[in-house]
Amino acid sequence: MPPRSVLVCTHGHCFDGMASAALFTRLRASIGGASAATYSYKSCGYGPGMSQIPASWLKSDENAILDFRFTETPKLDWYFDHHPTAFGSGDEQARALADADGGRKLYWDAQYGSCAKLIADVARTRFDEPLTALADLVAWADRIDAARFADAVEATSVKEPAMKLAAIVEQHGNGAFLELMVPRLLERSLDDIAGMTDVVDLWKPIEASRAAFTAELQSRTEVRGSVVIVDLGDRVIGAAPKFVTYAAFPQCTYSVTVARTQKLVKVGVGYNPWGDKPRLHDIAAICRRAGGGGHPVVGAVSFPTTAIDQARALATAIALELDGPPS
Repeated sequence: MPPRSVLVCTHGHCFDGMASAALFTRLRASIGGASAATYSYKSCGYGPGMSQIPASWLKSDENAILDFRFTETPKLDWYFDHHPTAFGSGDEQARALADADGGRKLYWDAQYGSCAKLIADVARTRFDEPLTALADLVAWADRIDAARFADAVEATSVKEPAMKLAAIVEQHGNGAFLELMVPRLLERSLDDIAGMTDVVDLWKPIEASRAAFTAELQSRTEVRGSVVIVDLGDRVIGAAPKFVTYAAFPQCTYSVTVARTQKLVKVGVGYNPWGDKPRLHDIAAICRRAGGGGHPVVGAVSFPTTAIDQARALATAIALELDGPPS
């Protein structure tokens, strides 16, 4: 009998998405018993016209979606997510949760800081699989995705191997990269992986680009009250380094960044967790109104590369909203 094919669709270009893929793979292999399975990985992102994974992608014997928007289809066997914007509507959420642990295994909890931690806890409590060998990976995924750092300086430090890997996956986290990295995460330590020759080669140009970004940040930034707007839309830069804006502008409460990649223009919105003012706005709700999503503290909206003016207009509108009272 041929091995079962298992497709793992996860949030791409994201350390938590990559870690979630590794944890799910270990969980599925652990509960699979003697039955053989082959795993493939798809990196998923919210691009223009892509609010969820098309059901047509789910063609394997088993299909999983991790750390990403829910897709309503009988082809979906596993679902793990922690985003408040996981479901397209309240009706969809109610239908999906009513079927949890029924025909499909669905686990959603917006109280979690990371999807990796959710998978680890479900593995332990529902399947009696503690996944202790991956405890370090879980801890770092939860720390990075929930920004559990003492301050912005610590959040932007890349001294730890996990932080380097997080910066690398943000730039290179496509399906091919996940196919390479997930088996390593299952067998080797984060220290070992960060020191591998091909990983070091990926890190060197990222290290240089981070230094250049930090140096030019002041010239690309506009301060509007409690909000810092960073406009990087005039050139392709890939993923902007996380939290650098908060290190450079510690007085800001929110940041709004316009960044251009090869495939899209993204408006990223975030709350400064190390600032001296409380968060008064739900960023996930703001981004969702514009076709995006995220968490109450961070979110994003994507546009085609030809829609840079629309992206900039939205960034300005969001900054105005964030600098005012909550609606």
